Parts: sequence; structure tokens; C-alpha cells
Amino acid sequence: MPRPHPTWLIAPLSLVLGFAVADVTGVRPLGGIVLFLAALWCGLEWRRTRGLGVALGLVVVYLVAFGLSHPLGKAIESWPAVILVSVAVGAVVWAATARHPRAAL
Repeated sequence: MPRPHPTWLIAPLSLVLGFAVADVTGVRPLGGIVLFLAALWCGLEWRRTRGLGVALGLVVVYLVAFGLSHPLGKAIESWPAVILVSVAVGAVVWAATARHPRAAL
């Protein structure tokens, strides 16, 4: 079985990168493409390494964090909100994947 990728790092960084792309270019759909591709790739990796249930749960966490960053951004500014939800996503993904590796099949 191939070694799993560090999605606990990739998922939160993709949230930061997606926002940065949207912020710098002024084209929000470009940031959305980054987020979509990252969520797809991470979701497929989670499915391969942890199973469908964990994959679906982590994709939901990713999407909810993205959604929460918007109202949170109105309260504490955009960048701090993105960093905060990214750290939370990284912690949840780490707890679900890296901290408890799946037993070999």
C-alpha cells in the first residue's frame, strides 16, 4: 500500500492558497477552482487511506470551514478568519488521519 500523503497539511494550506488566489487576482472563481481541486484530491486520498465514511466526513469539515470563514471574516477580517479555519481543518484532519494511522489491510 502506498504511503499516505500529509493531507493534514495539504487541506488547510489549500484553503489559504484558494483565498490568496481569489484575493490577489480579484477573481473569486479562480480561488474556487483551487478549493475544488484540493477538496477533490484530498477526498480521494482520504477515501483510499481511511475509507468512504472518513472521507465524506472530512470533506464536510473542509466545506463547513470554508463556509464559516465568510461570516467570521466579517467579524475579525478575512485573513485572520481564513487562518483560523485552516488551522481547525488541519487539526481535524490530523486527528482523523495522521494521529491514528489505519491498520494495514
